[in-house]
Amino acid sequence: MREFVPPAARFVGLPAGFAMRRGGRLNGARIAYETVGRLSPGRDNAILVLTGLSPDAHAASHPADTGPGWWEAMVGPGKHVDTDRWYVICLNSLGSCKGSTGPASVDPGTGEPYGPDFPDLSMEDIADAAAHTVRALGVDRLACVIGTSMGGMSALSLLARHPGLARGHINICGAARALPFSIAVRSLQREAIRYDPHWNQGRYDDAAYPERGMFTARKLGLMTYRSAREWEGRFDRARIAPEVRAGDDPFGHEFQVEGYLEGHARRFARRFDPNSYLSLSRCMDRFDLGESSGTTTDEALSRIQLEKALVIGVESDILFPLRQQRQIADGLTAGGTDVTFLALDSLEGHDAFLIDTARFGTPVAKFLTVL
Repeated sequence: MREFVPPAARFVGLPAGFAMRRGGRLNGARIAYETVGRLSPGRDNAILVLTGLSPDAHAASHPADTGPGWWEAMVGPGKHVDTDRWYVICLNSLGSCKGSTGPASVDPGTGEPYGPDFPDLSMEDIADAAAHTVRALGVDRLACVIGTSMGGMSALSLLARHPGLARGHINICGAARALPFSIAVRSLQREAIRYDPHWNQGRYDDAAYPERGMFTARKLGLMTYRSAREWEGRFDRARIAPEVRAGDDPFGHEFQVEGYLEGHARRFARRFDPNSYLSLSRCMDRFDLGESSGTTTDEALSRIQLEKALVIGVESDILFPLRQQRQIADGLTAGGTDVTFLALDSLEGHDAFLIDTARFGTPVAKFLTVL
């Protein structure tokens, strides 16, 4: 079990005895964050970015870390989220393994990593930790919360649980509840990890690590992050050259799409802690904004207090289908928020917001200019 902390990450400590919604408390916990831009004298230009399952807090390059961030094309001076105007705070989610406290972190009570003993994580815990971090950084009210993928879930939870913390919201490929298809996919991903012979009930180490399970889990994820149309256009039925194929397995990789999945899985498997993967994945499955608010999902959305919101979905997204973004837009509108809803026709599926900057950048920039 290892943490993978970006070199420029900074930290905010959570309160002692931080209470988890489903039971358990954390002591000595922290949230990793990075900032780009400058906070205005009135402290009214802060934007919070909440990420999907796997990214760290390094959304964009800055003097302390000049390497490209996971949203480099969108965030920075003169870019769509213009850090000449905005002070951008990006957080690594509670439960992750990239600086914030999670299963790979050391439990101060035992001196050993939490591993499978990490308390049951909820989206509400992620939201509460984010709200505490924002306030600890001296921001009483955010100009905007941007949530992408899983971050769209944690953003809605934050806005529901901390009324008045933000005046605007951009929800990109997010959801107010998990649907059966995405739950089923994540269930198979967790099975792949847990049934790996090196899983050892979550008490693996670098020498005996559930690598093959992580490979399979990542491949399943990649298949849902993109669209079938993109796979066809990019690879069609192209084969791997015979001299490049590994081994003599008659059922080994033959098509280029198989090699693509394998390459991505290999780069990911040892760069993300399996226990964190399980914890965050299950947290997503259990999320329902209405259930956590004691009402229906639509009613919970209508209770969120915002001035303006931009909700973006993608026609080809099968993991967080477009109807989920429509539900967010309709629910926020019912509560009096001025909502702009966009359905983008992008080939890249759920991951389009990471790739298709030409389509996503302009509406995001336009929304922020009038916020």
